[in-house]
Amino acid sequence: MRETFTLHDQPNVIAQNVEGEMKKTVVTVISVIGLLLLGAFAFSTGKTLANVGEMVNVPEPNPEPVVSDGGFEIEVLVNGTPLEEYAARGRRYVEALEGEEYEIRVHNPLGVRVAVALSVDGMNTIDARRTSAWEASKWVIEPYGTITINGWQMSSSRTRRFYFTTEGDSYGAKIGQTANLGVISAVFFRENRPIVVVPPQRPPRPYDDRVDRDEERRSDKEPISPQAGSSAQSKNAETTPRPDDDYAATGIGRNVRNDVTWINLNLESHPAGDITIRYEYHDSLVRLGIIPRRYPRPDALRRREGSTGFEDRRYSPEP
Repeated sequence: MRETFTLHDQPNVIAQNVEGEMKKTVVTVISVIGLLLLGAFAFSTGKTLANVGEMVNVPEPNPEPVVSDGGFEIEVLVNGTPLEEYAARGRRYVEALEGEEYEIRVHNPLGVRVAVALSVDGMNTIDARRTSAWEASKWVIEPYGTITINGWQMSSSRTRRFYFTTEGDSYGAKIGQTANLGVISAVFFRENRPIVVVPPQRPPRPYDDRVDRDEERRSDKEPISPQAGSSAQSKNAETTPRPDDDYAATGIGRNVRNDVTWINLNLESHPAGDITIRYEYHDSLVRLGIIPRRYPRPDALRRREGSTGFEDRRYSPEP
């Protein structure tokens, strides 16, 4: 069992997963020190996030294969309405609507808290990192609860909205992460017996609240500095696919308020559910055979097949 951080929705809360089960009996000084060393930092905001082993290098567990979604649900919402899903090729697809902001609604059907590692375009929605689901920062969902994630978490109080755009304009392209565009993934972990642990002081985040307040006074859609991710782009230049603007991806949009808090959370080491949704523009879904092609007018042969010999008319009309 590894230590993990989780993010919550109240303000959002981040939880921490602790390695190894604590016995109910006497806790020695050595075990307390070991627990603190293994602790990872989590944060949440009415939504809960969990990072697994962020501060320690613990071998990743061998998770049991997930054969279903475990009853968990995620939906992609535009203007509060879920996008229609298409099941094909053993996957789920939705049609992206260019320029539209969207949200991801996640439901926990269980009577225990869960932590969900949620990624968009292969990047964690909390810190934009590319990791395994076990190591990722996670959002915490209360028993039978539902949370809605509407953007990239930029600090403890600020999110920048998701919106459908082209690959070239995507957040992934801006930070040199274009290998996994067009996918939304959620992996769920059940909470184990909770243990009260004081989290260690987390390192300073790229933006503190004072910077947030200054930035919120600027334009909502302020462009990201060209220097952001420049090192990542140069480092991964040979392995990063060139963006193609014919295809859908997710951008980083306007600033909105979203307070989060970190909590400690002890998680089971194997996932309880796994859901992946692919999103594409209409033409791409047609090319993939997911949805039928729209014809502006009936094919001539189909029109002729619909011909009839009579209709209710008394005389011949003038041409």
